[in-house]
This record gives sequence, C-alpha cells and structure tokens, in this order.
Amino acid sequence: MSSTIRILIVDDHAIVRKGIRALLSTERDIQVIGEAGDGAEAVVQAQTLRPDVILMDLVMPKLDGIEATKQITAQQPGARILVLTSFAADDKVFPAIKAGALGYLLKDTKPEDLVQAIHQVYRGEPSLEPSIARKVLTELSTPQQKPLSPDPLTERELDILRLIAQGRSNKEIAEELVITEMTVRTHVSNVLGKLHLASRTQAALYALKEGLASLEDVPSANG
Repeated sequence: MSSTIRILIVDDHAIVRKGIRALLSTERDIQVIGEAGDGAEAVVQAQTLRPDVILMDLVMPKLDGIEATKQITAQQPGARILVLTSFAADDKVFPAIKAGALGYLLKDTKPEDLVQAIHQVYRGEPSLEPSIARKVLTELSTPQQKPLSPDPLTERELDILRLIAQGRSNKEIAEELVITEMTVRTHVSNVLGKLHLASRTQAALYALKEGLASLEDVPSANG
C-alpha cells in the first residue's frame, strides 16, 4: 500500500459525490481517483482503478451496493469497502457486512469520523458506528445456521481473534506475537474458516459475542 489512500466514491447522487470529494480534497494523504453513479459502474471502476478504499452507497439503480460489494469482493478478495449510507435497517446492515464490507457508517456522521474510518478500513481494520456494532452483535447472538468446525480454535488462533477484535492489522499482530505476517494471514484464514465467518468484521463481532473482547475494544467511527 502506498502512503496516499486512493478512494473510489460510489453514490447515485452527484451532489453527494461532489461533497465527499470536496471534503476529502483537504486531506493530504487521501486522493479521490474515481466516482461511480451505480453499483454496476462501481464494479467496473473497482476492477479498472483498483482503489485502496471504496466508499459504497447501498440504495442505487441498476445494481445496489450490497450486490456490488459481493461482486467486487469476489473479484478482489482484499478489497476494502466502507459503506456510507442513510440506512441503518437490519435488511441493509447484515447483508452488507456479510457481503464483505469492512466498515459501515451513516451519512450523518461527522466529517472527521469519516476520515478516521477511511484510515481504519485502509489498514484492514473494521470501522462500525456503535449503533451498527450493537445491531450486528445482536444478530450474531442468534444460533448459527452452520455448525462450528469440529476443530476448536487453538490458543494462538484465540490470540489472533482477540487482536482482530482490537482492530489490529496483520502487521501489528505479527509484531505483537513475534511471528511473520504470512503466518498471521494463515491464522486469520483458519479462524474465519473454522467459525464460518466471511470477514474480519464478523470475527471481531464474534469475539464480542463470546466475551473475548468488549465493545469498547472494537474500533468505531467515534474512535
């Protein structure tokens, strides 16, 4: 990753895109490299531009943000998508997180909180508004459709899970546990596989549900 965070703004309202672009233009380490007015265009732009972070609206014509997120993460498993929407309803929050979004903010968030969330998602850390985090935590408290793997998490995998919940990047986890980043990636993959989870955000919230972390540990838009 470069020192400049390259952003793709996806929203069907041009005035919203221009407003976000103007806001981010004041940040020295953030550069808006493209815009998309619907989900279908977002998929194409993401593939062509390879942005570091995608700001994704959810309700759009042609292809909504949830389906666009699914397609983008299928093409680019490492894509970092930060949902920025007006909707906090369950039928938007849960599908977006399950589709692979790493962060979820509402459009009434403060400008400085949006900038902070962009930096968190860029580092591979989940960024959820506290109200959204509580929603997803409640959802995860319901029984899972799939049983957990018969293989329990190892002590090292539990350490990894706790650090994920604290918003640590792979590099920070590697330094903390004195192991390589490649080893961390392997452990993260194993944790997600055993728990049938799709993303680090879900892993962080699972750790909350199991009492391995507190809500204050999970990075949010409010810091």
